[in-house]
Amino acid sequence: VDDVDRLTEQYQLGLEEFVKGNPEAVKKLFSHRDDVTLANPLGPPARGWEQVAATIERASSNFRDGEDLHCETMAKYVTPELAYTVWIERVKVKMGGMEDFAPSALRVTMIFRPEDGAWKVVHRHADPITTAQPAESVIQE
Repeated sequence: VDDVDRLTEQYQLGLEEFVKGNPEAVKKLFSHRDDVTLANPLGPPARGWEQVAATIERASSNFRDGEDLHCETMAKYVTPELAYTVWIERVKVKMGGMEDFAPSALRVTMIFRPEDGAWKVVHRHADPITTAQPAESVIQE
């Protein structure tokens, strides 16, 4: 549990850089294996280290000057082989050509496993659904 807590703390510190346009600290915490996956709100799901790394870099390039990052942990479960967390990630960011800060909130699920003596992120899913939505919101036209 302590090792997973350290990983999530490192990840959240890495996110502080990520929302300033620097993805490197976050990338270091992901598994580099072929089964690593990432589903973020800015594009299609990625599988395998090369796709995941490119997706992380592309996502981070949308942000600058992020501040006030905090994560509200909703659930955490740890076994010797696998762990997961669910949290709400809140931050103020400037995106694209925006001059003003905008609040951002993401619902995040992350799955971790130990690899070569260190816990790594093997899956991250993030989306902007942090409040109740009508059923019709999932219909694609």
